[in-house]
Amino acid sequence: MAQAARTDIEMKRSFGVGGAVVLGALMLGTGCSKNVEAAADSGASTGDVAEYYPLAVGNRWTYRLNGREDKEVTVEILKEEAGVFHDNQGGQLFLDGYGLRDPKRYLLRGPLKEGHAWTNVVSVSSTERYRIVQAGESCQTLAGTFPRCVQVEARNRMDAKATMVNTMTFAPGVGVVRIETVVEANGQLVPQTLLELTAWQLRDGAAPPSG
Repeated sequence: MAQAARTDIEMKRSFGVGGAVVLGALMLGTGCSKNVEAAADSGASTGDVAEYYPLAVGNRWTYRLNGREDKEVTVEILKEEAGVFHDNQGGQLFLDGYGLRDPKRYLLRGPLKEGHAWTNVVSVSSTERYRIVQAGESCQTLAGTFPRCVQVEARNRMDAKATMVNTMTFAPGVGVVRIETVVEANGQLVPQTLLELTAWQLRDGAAPPSG
């Protein structure tokens, strides 16, 4: 699994949901992306998508890595330039007419319905396939329980035998609350990283309830 370990490091450098939503773990890929979409999706509204990742300078999220109290990562939006929000982990996120994205890929696209899928071609040798696997259900993390969550699965084939699978869970009015990354190889799932939200603070004052 040495290759999987190297791939995991590269993923952490490339992912953008909030700096990577922490450590930034997503898929392989460099260079400009072009998106392969069904024509019917081209007019999707981003209104609902925006609710699932609040973008404003000063918004902050703290995540725990692999359940370890001594391994926490904080993502904070530091500035906004021409509609692009930059965070302290090197992430760059913005909304356009299709959904939430970073410079290379769409992370969340409407309609926010189970089964909705899209594809990001991030290089000539790397294609990421996204699908909403769950929508409208409650989800639980170290920070609490959140209603109406949307869970997105992103898959990227590493080689003929292994696929990187990254599952992101978004909560409305909060953002990304959980990221789980595994390698699917030889019929087995090999865990890579698990990031869970422990605390957050939004510019409008929204934060987890005390107690």
